[in-house]
Amino acid sequence: MTAQTFEFDGPRGYRLAGRLELPDGTPQGWAILAHCFTCGADSKTAARLARALAARGIGVLRFDFAGRGDSGGSFTDMTFAADVEDLIAAGEAMTREGKPPSVLIGHSLGGVAVLMAAGEMPGIRAAVTLGAPFDISDILYESDPLSLQTIETEGEVEVLMAGRPFVVRKSFVDDLARHDFASRIAQLRIPLLVLHSPRDATVSIENAARIFTIATHARNFISLDNADHLLTRGADADYAAARISSWASRNLSPEH
Repeated sequence: MTAQTFEFDGPRGYRLAGRLELPDGTPQGWAILAHCFTCGADSKTAARLARALAARGIGVLRFDFAGRGDSGGSFTDMTFAADVEDLIAAGEAMTREGKPPSVLIGHSLGGVAVLMAAGEMPGIRAAVTLGAPFDISDILYESDPLSLQTIETEGEVEVLMAGRPFVVRKSFVDDLARHDFASRIAQLRIPLLVLHSPRDATVSIENAARIFTIATHARNFISLDNADHLLTRGADADYAAARISSWASRNLSPEH
């Protein structure tokens, strides 16, 4: 396996940075991995997932959303809609390079971005979520019951997510509220794989149940057993990658 830098222009004027994980030989197909809200393209979880998929023959782009990692922009100014637009731009950039993605994979909030973007991206044949939330307000409330109230009165709040502090602005929460996740999930016309751990203390497994129930097309659920939200144990990330690659292989473009 090899890896190479992959940069492209985002839709809001920022340069977005990522890495392509390339399998040995001809790839079965191409995928994009959307990292979690508290992560980045170079997080241990994203890197391990992408490399494990590449080892199984799937080429993967892992990139930083604007305002994170090596990509341009400011984190505190970002919105969920901007993340979705970045994901769509990533697919367009890969297609221009002759590597059209067939599968979208999203971890945590990246999974929600995948569900929102999939219907806007021609050529996407399947979508995968890992530990994805259905209602971000539930996550904020569980982190700090006063956080939503603080956002309303002060415009922003620092919350602890997965053991790390992050500043969340009201504009971010308001933007999330404008999206009809349920309708977008119900309108998906591609296979969906939902992976979630029953022991996830950051995003409860009830979120996975809601996503799975609302989806009307072919869908599958895989329990991640004792994994934590960030899949910090290497064995958990490897297990998820093995199950994703096995499932996704049926949905990869035959010419790749």
